[in-house]
Amino acid sequence: MGTILHGTHVILRPATPGDIPALVAIRRTPEVYARWRGGDDLADAVATDLADPDTETFAIEAGGRIVGAVQWYANNDDEYRHAGMDLYLDPAVHGRGHGTDTVRTLARHLIDHHHYHRLIIDPATDNAPAIRCYEKAGFRPVGVMRQYERGPDGTWHDNLLMDLLADELS
Repeated sequence: MGTILHGTHVILRPATPGDIPALVAIRRTPEVYARWRGGDDLADAVATDLADPDTETFAIEAGGRIVGAVQWYANNDDEYRHAGMDLYLDPAVHGRGHGTDTVRTLARHLIDHHHYHRLIIDPATDNAPAIRCYEKAGFRPVGVMRQYERGPDGTWHDNLLMDLLADELS
């Protein structure tokens, strides 16, 4: 089944096609859809994420149910080696520490088991709750990536590049 990671509040396990309905329901919430989008066929978008050979996606479980997903990808060029991550959580569990626990748990795994010395994440600059969550895990702002991502309104929006060095994980 793959690696299962245990945090303080969450369990991260490899996402499977059986998780698609629960993940679609979370992606469909207005708060998550505004950030992750996915077009008219969210089931296809989630299935495409799970099938992407360049990322590994974990279902996030808390209290016996799926509350989100976290994925990671790698740049394994010897001169630039690092890993990046991204996640979404059901708004019904926001503010309970599940996001920070997820980030810490995956970061610890990437540092201890995959030997990455640097991790990155790039939330939208206006996503203050996500930025606070990542800072609690030890991520630090590097700089604003201007007009980095096209929003659902068709205009370009800024994102904040954040990174975490292995010895900074809190």
